[in-house]
Amino acid sequence: MNRLSQLGVIVLVLGAWQVAAATGQLGAVPTPLVVAGAVLGLVLDGSGWGPLAETLASWFISLLLAVVIGVIIGFPLGVSRVTYRMSVVTLDFLRTIPALVFVPLVVLLYGAGLQSTILLAFFGAVWAMVMQTIYGARDLDPVARDTFRSFGVRRWDTVTRLLLPTALPYMATGVRLAAAICLLISISAQIVIPAGGFGEQIVVHQLSGALPEMFAYIVLCGVLGMAIDSTFRWFERSVLAWHPSHRKVSS
Repeated sequence: MNRLSQLGVIVLVLGAWQVAAATGQLGAVPTPLVVAGAVLGLVLDGSGWGPLAETLASWFISLLLAVVIGVIIGFPLGVSRVTYRMSVVTLDFLRTIPALVFVPLVVLLYGAGLQSTILLAFFGAVWAMVMQTIYGARDLDPVARDTFRSFGVRRWDTVTRLLLPTALPYMATGVRLAAAICLLISISAQIVIPAGGFGEQIVVHQLSGALPEMFAYIVLCGVLGMAIDSTFRWFERSVLAWHPSHRKVSS
């Protein structure tokens, strides 16, 4: 029933779009059938694969940096309450700055290219990873921690057998959030700078008046975002199948 209702909403939206565009109510906006034809053309003639590769390159590298740096920063702050209290104001300040305000600076330093989009996406996404890692490290059960200490468990074993399993669900959520943020900022930066990828293609086709192709790239952005989110949700459920928050409640 849930899948059927979701499909019904999609059909309803597409139908309304088709009627409104066909009757001229949306101005120059093409109909979904025309946009679908443009999407198919980009896929079949190969012109959409290059921008896809550029977008994925910016997304993947920035996500990798955000995850690694986020864990490196987050764990020490989560374990030490003193360090966290000293840093919380700075963290709150930095993570509320929109990444795109740094566009003039990164373009001045690194030019209009892949490196600039990577840096912008990294800055926007790393804070989600930092905060989720902190939350995970701070969620450590004090009784379990004291038990490990009383039995003289080595620090490395405490980290791998207690701290990491506790923080892993939070970190997995952080990775999923960072993945979405990296994609959003990468495409947005490509529009503003421009720096290749889907973002630049949207601007190029808008300026040339090729609106079906412009909307086709917008649709591809949405499809790519849904594919990435679905993949990470599936991966999160698979890796954390042992965790109570991901176990299916038996009837």
